[in-house]
Amino acid sequence: MNVIDFAVALFLLGNLVVALLAAVRGPTAADRMLMALLFGSTGTGILVLLAQAMAMPALVDVALVLALLAAIGGVAFARRAWQEERHD
Repeated sequence: MNVIDFAVALFLLGNLVVALLAAVRGPTAADRMLMALLFGSTGTGILVLLAQAMAMPALVDVALVLALLAAIGGVAFARRAWQEERHD
């Protein structure tokens, strides 16, 4: 089971590399924000898989904090975007 967990974590890490390249090329701030949310959700998945594979339950706590930060970042971006739209 550990080999499968590590293989899936490595695959997700490869997805993060592709997302990083897309974030650099992203033409708008919204595209970059979507990539940041992808980092948060994929990073959470990687950390949970590693927590299970390495028997380190503390990594689950780190994963939950990462997911919470990604959600707060998405809400903050949405609020800022809506405020700018109202002032235009």
